[in-house]
Amino acid sequence: MPYHFDFSNAYNLENDCVLLRPLAVDDCNNLRYFSQNEPDIWTYSAQKAAGEEALIRYIDVALAARARGEEYPFIVFDKRSNTYAGCTRFYDIQPQHDTLQLGYTWYGKSFQGTGLNRHCKFLLLSFAFDTLGVKRVEFRADLLNKRSIAAMKSIGCVEEGILRSHQVKADGTRRDSIVLSILAQEWADGVRDRLLAQTRIN
Repeated sequence: MPYHFDFSNAYNLENDCVLLRPLAVDDCNNLRYFSQNEPDIWTYSAQKAAGEEALIRYIDVALAARARGEEYPFIVFDKRSNTYAGCTRFYDIQPQHDTLQLGYTWYGKSFQGTGLNRHCKFLLLSFAFDTLGVKRVEFRADLLNKRSIAAMKSIGCVEEGILRSHQVKADGTRRDSIVLSILAQEWADGVRDRLLAQTRIN
């Protein structure tokens, strides 16, 4: 039976280090610093949030996609610093195939390399596999985004291939996209435990 994702529900995912809660309209206030001061966060992103207007549009687009039942965006709150750190989301949600994608992930520069991403990914993947019961979680990235690709592989993602000239970037050029995934059996057979162990390092 396909899993049920209730888009009207406020899914709050958290542990001792991080809280992921549903993105809201007024979160522009919580993300404005990154938008105004760290525009290169979105160098490899198809949808940028650099600048006030772009940030408002970014949030509006994400919330509209949630209203249509296509995506579920979260804002990331770092409990250790008591500060909002970025965003992430489920998208391309397909209950009929027991699959979804995880992406649109970005963090402020001071949160990169701190272990925050591993905590977020553990919460998101645990929810996807252990609560929803999905069979496959997919990840995609610009082939040039070596940092993001390395991070995905470090949590257990398996590279599947390259989609050539796959997507138009914000600057109008086209990107090749790498596709990676984690399957439910892989999660149960060791990815979950390895990722949990990694979260205990940071």
